[in-house]
Amino acid sequence: MRKETLEFVQLNYSLDDRAAERKLLPLPAERGIAILVNVPFGGGNLLRRLRNRPLPDWAAEIDCTSWAQILLKLVLAHPAVTCVIPGTGNPAHMADNCAAGTGRLMDADLRKRIIAEWEAGN
Repeated sequence: MRKETLEFVQLNYSLDDRAAERKLLPLPAERGIAILVNVPFGGGNLLRRLRNRPLPDWAAEIDCTSWAQILLKLVLAHPAVTCVIPGTGNPAHMADNCAAGTGRLMDADLRKRIIAEWEAGN
C-alpha cells in the first residue's frame, strides 16, 4: 500500500477482530484508498455470541432492531471504512443487513462506548 497506487483494499474487521484498526486502517485512509471490510460478524462468531443477549436500550437511538445492524453500523462508523460486505445466502439476513444502511448512524462516542463495553465483558 505504501508503494503501489491502489483504488481499494479489502480486509477483515469486526468488533472481536480489530487488529486492522491498529495496523491497516490508518495507511489507506491517509492515502485516500477505499477500504472494503469483510467478515464484519467475525465469521458469524459474534452473532452466535450475542444472539441470546437483549438489544441494549441505545439500539433504538441508532434505529437498530438487531445485533447484525449494530455490528454493521459499528464497522461503518469507523472514519476510514468505505464499505462493509457482510455476505449471506439467507434473504432474511440480507434484508436485516440492508436495514443497517438506513436510519441514524453511530457517532464516535457511542462507537467508543460499545468497544469499551465489549473489551470489559469479553
